[in-house]
Amino acid sequence: MNKELMEALHALCEEKGMSPDVIFDALEAALVAAYKRNFNSSQNVEVFIDRETGKVQVMAQKKVVDLVFEDSEEIDIEDARKIDPSYEIDDIVNIEVTPRDFGRVSAMTAKQVITQRIREAERGMIYSEYNEKTNEIVVGEIERIEHGNVFVDIGKTEGMLPLNEQPKGETYEVGQLVKCYVSGVRQGTRGAQILLSRTHPGLVRRLFETEVPEIADGTVEIKGIAREGGSRTKIAVYSNNPDIDAQGACIGQGGVRVQRIGDELKNEKIDIVKWSEDPKEYITSALSPAKVERIDINEEEHSASVGVPEYQLSLAIGKAGQNVRLAAKLTGWKIDISAV
Repeated sequence: MNKELMEALHALCEEKGMSPDVIFDALEAALVAAYKRNFNSSQNVEVFIDRETGKVQVMAQKKVVDLVFEDSEEIDIEDARKIDPSYEIDDIVNIEVTPRDFGRVSAMTAKQVITQRIREAERGMIYSEYNEKTNEIVVGEIERIEHGNVFVDIGKTEGMLPLNEQPKGETYEVGQLVKCYVSGVRQGTRGAQILLSRTHPGLVRRLFETEVPEIADGTVEIKGIAREGGSRTKIAVYSNNPDIDAQGACIGQGGVRVQRIGDELKNEKIDIVKWSEDPKEYITSALSPAKVERIDINEEEHSASVGVPEYQLSLAIGKAGQNVRLAAKLTGWKIDISAV
């Protein structure tokens, strides 16, 4: 391995944030295989690379014995002590067997191993970086759309926004900037696969944390989110400070905060409801904008029977049952609605 290759290796490792030992260890293992393959040897050998000069040595490992039966694997005690008087029976002696033209093999193997290891290291770093971003928002530019799946350039790699993670009614174009929620990261044969979502409730949570300082500092808590992406979201909030209105903080002056979130979600309707430990209060709030006249709780069945004015019945149930469905999902209670 020449000086230029060694310098290039160290520079590349520094640029990629890798330890050179990772490359050297892999290269030494690869050179053992290359030696046996190219020189038709079955000897037990190890390869050592000088970390400074790049000098490569192939060392045959022989066991010290009284009587040699296998010359390629054993050395008698007298010959061993000519190398080093301290050798004893069963010790291992390293004897250099580096072929004269092994430098050519070393250089070719080095290029292959360095390329492979750098690629593997980059994949590992990308996986680690984006694995830490799971449950966070990333912003990227749409690169291409294939079979309904949207592929987004998110920096060091691309993420995939699958068709089933796209809100109904949203359309996408190549070159468009899009905010997505990182729902998962998989390690595949071609590297990390970043899975993105625009329907995940976590996207709404992160948007509120960004837009509402009271949520970011913990004064207001998000207690639950129920969402049907592209259509409607119900979010339950609670204030730890009696002087701060949780719903008001999320809505913002003139509705500016919730409006910004709604714009990002392409005008998805957002109901901000007040969380309560009292199931009657919580369910009543979750069914907004409908007005509840009566509510009976069945603790054993974890269900609620709710009565609303007849003219509010369709509002309470919602289009295709959406309002009551989201309220039940948000509160965790089975809800039956009837007119009173």
